[in-house]
Amino acid sequence: MKETTGRVKASETELKDKMVALNRVAKVTKGGRTFSFAAIVVVGDGQGTVGQGLGKARDVSEAIAKAIDDAKKNLVKVPIHKGTIPHMQLGKYGAGKVMIKPASDGTGVIAGGAMRAVLESAGIHNVLAKSMGSSNPHNVVKATINALMLLRSPQTVAKQRKVSVETVFGQPVNENVEVNG
Repeated sequence: MKETTGRVKASETELKDKMVALNRVAKVTKGGRTFSFAAIVVVGDGQGTVGQGLGKARDVSEAIAKAIDDAKKNLVKVPIHKGTIPHMQLGKYGAGKVMIKPASDGTGVIAGGAMRAVLESAGIHNVLAKSMGSSNPHNVVKATINALMLLRSPQTVAKQRKVSVETVFGQPVNENVEVNG
């Protein structure tokens, strides 16, 4: 089995996009103010692939289109275990700090706005999340993706420890079951 985290090509999956934030920014020049728009977009296939992008343009629709193109260039694969994440993880980007925890079936996505968009786009259905640092959507989105990239699947952990997947979860192992290694 290949490594579960890492870069993914946009052409391999069917992606859905969600806009996280849209800012109107002004540049003051000799002739007055020039207004443009900055859009943050998250794209994902709902099956463990997610990416974020930023687009800037004079027109809203053009800024969103640029952000979607940028997000498709920054796709990563994250491990999902039974609709949630395999383990608790902290993520950080700049002053943005996030914590994500696995949750039992039926919990739903309990997270703030920018984090919610990333987690839902990735296809995580049950998770507890908390944004502890900056509330800036740029940093929260990047910190969330950082936390998701740091996750390790149970299969990866078992392979690194040279034990079976059941042993990783702390379940008793039958003596007549062969341990990989």
